[in-house]
Amino acid sequence: MSSSIALSVDVLTDRAILIIALSVVALLAAGWRKPARASIRSPRARYGVPVVEQPVAPERRMGPIRRILALATTGALAVVTGTVVAVIAAIGAIWGVITLTDLLGR
Repeated sequence: MSSSIALSVDVLTDRAILIIALSVVALLAAGWRKPARASIRSPRARYGVPVVEQPVAPERRMGPIRRILALATTGALAVVTGTVVAVIAAIGAIWGVITLTDLLGR
């Protein structure tokens, strides 16, 4: 004998609201404490690691050709990714339709 529990949409909505409210309260309670204070760092020279500042060359900006190439590459990757996702979704839809129509014939 199997037992089933039937819940109305109103009861499910009320329970979902209760769960959401409790999760918000839990998040607020978890973030209520102050963060840990930063500790004082000892100087590196104390441990024998010398710190030497050296000048570096300024960063060069990408040229317009590299920017266009990057934009084209990003677009091509987006098209390929979209195509792969569409093929996978189509295969899944075809499999689902075939499976469900086979169940009708039984």
